[in-house]
Formats: sequence, C-alpha cells, structure tokens
Amino acid sequence: MITWVTIVWDDPVNLMSYVTHVFMTYFNYSKSKATKLMLQVHNDGKAVVSSGTREAMETDVNAMHAYGLWASLERAE
Repeated sequence: MITWVTIVWDDPVNLMSYVTHVFMTYFNYSKSKATKLMLQVHNDGKAVVSSGTREAMETDVNAMHAYGLWASLERAE
C-alpha cells in the first residue's frame, strides 16, 4: 500500500503558539510533540505532521487549510 503524508509549511502569518494549538487540537498530539513539529515547521520550513492513506491525508490537509495553515500532501518516500 502506498503511504501518503501531510506536510505543513511555514508561513508569515500564524503565530508559533497557534500552530502548536492546532496540532494539539486536531491531531490530539501532546504539547511536547506539537511543539517539536511546530519548531520543525518554523526552523526547516516544513514538517510532516501525519501519514496514512491518501483519503485520510486529504482530510488532514483540508483541516489544516480550515485552520488557516499552509499544507499539502505527498507520497511518502
């Protein structure tokens, strides 16, 4: 089975605290995991925040867009 990933990209709009909040709220990640992913987005320009079927990742990307974050999906390497 092909695995897909949801990528959240850095943007000049959203506060780091808000991005952490979104990851905790939507993905139910712990504060430490959400903070680690947010810092990866901030420092590296992007982070893989979830993986699974294409349909599930399309749902996650749409949810990130609804929260105002820049996100896309890709095939996992």
